[in-house]
Amino acid sequence: MDPTSSTIDGAFWITSGAILFLLVLSGFFSGSETALTASSRGKLRAQADKGSRGAQKALDITDDNERLIGSVLLGNNLVNILAASLATALFTRMFGESGVALATLVMTLLVLIFAEVLPKTYAITNAEKAAAAVAPAISVIVTVFAPVVAAVRLLVRGVLRLFGVRIDPDSHILAVREEIAGALQLGHSEGVVEKEDRDRILGALDLGERTVEEIMLHRSNIEMIDAEDEPEAILQQCLESPHTRLPVYRGEHENIIGVVHAKDLFRAMYAQVGGSGGDTDRLRNFDITKVANAPYFVPETTTLDDQMREFLRMRSHFALVVDEYGSLRGLITLEDILEEIVGEITDEFDTDAESEVIRTEDGQYLVDGAMTIRDLNRAMDWNLPDEEANTVAGLVIHEAQMIPTVGQVFAFHGFRFEVTKREGNRVTELKIRPL
Repeated sequence: MDPTSSTIDGAFWITSGAILFLLVLSGFFSGSETALTASSRGKLRAQADKGSRGAQKALDITDDNERLIGSVLLGNNLVNILAASLATALFTRMFGESGVALATLVMTLLVLIFAEVLPKTYAITNAEKAAAAVAPAISVIVTVFAPVVAAVRLLVRGVLRLFGVRIDPDSHILAVREEIAGALQLGHSEGVVEKEDRDRILGALDLGERTVEEIMLHRSNIEMIDAEDEPEAILQQCLESPHTRLPVYRGEHENIIGVVHAKDLFRAMYAQVGGSGGDTDRLRNFDITKVANAPYFVPETTTLDDQMREFLRMRSHFALVVDEYGSLRGLITLEDILEEIVGEITDEFDTDAESEVIRTEDGQYLVDGAMTIRDLNRAMDWNLPDEEANTVAGLVIHEAQMIPTVGQVFAFHGFRFEVTKREGNRVTELKIRPL
């Protein structure tokens, strides 16, 4: 007589049905966890805005991932352990002591294939669709298990605190920028996102992280008008200058008394001489300080995002940058900030400007020492660090811990730097090539 024939009765079929049901539940929990954690909140938000209640519910429950994962894992472990216990009892009844090993083997295969791999494979390939579908049911489970999960959460945080780990509830918000930047870099490396598009979006994201000090025109390169100069000399300087706005100083360059706009200057001088048929001798009494606007000073630590908002609010395009002691450091314009997003902006006065990066015959790159590291990275798609210095020359000086002489060669950050020109204490030109 078959020893198992007497065991296949009503209890056998009930237990088998219960195990099958618990495997289905286990697959549901596993797939739900994968779908809700792998789905894009951006795509869910777009679906929710179109009226998808499931997507909105998925957004709501993923706001607190710790509670969501705790509830799903609690449900998943409950059904898995219960299914394994029922299978062990069933196989022990049928095969005796050897049923324990057999139940372990069978349940491992069933759970692995039907409760883990299969649902998770579907969920990860249809993350947003699956998340919207399971969100209503998971929301109920999260509510039911809330007290138990809260207690488990306190216990887990207490244990982590013993090891010096702190849980930041806002970490997922702070990681959004890194997530976008990583997606853009990955898309560019795979050929999906163009370099120009990547640079524009990353430039806009960086505005809140960068300060005006990093992109300002240094004071040594600012063209200024001396208020004591003759009016004819001032007029000639403005006519020859490619700039529309020029700072006006008296005595020393630090003493900025105003900023003159070329149009205002020309109008005032035209009126001073009495029009097209006027007397040019009357120009000698012209006072440029009456035409100049009050200078607008900003601290060097202002972020580019804040400064752009201030420019728009004040309807101004030009600001002078000062340090904490009030000393002039440089100037910044709205165009400088926009160039951080869209790249170099040129006009009819810039067409003859030489490129700041020139490829030499030996495969090296001739770079202006005053070029910012950020501009060099964007132009060449390199990754030179810009935390310690803003310009290429500044990076070399920082790494060398000295002011190098012409002909000196350095190697760091995977590149070779050769100093080719120096004026005083300024490194004005370098040759660079990747190692």
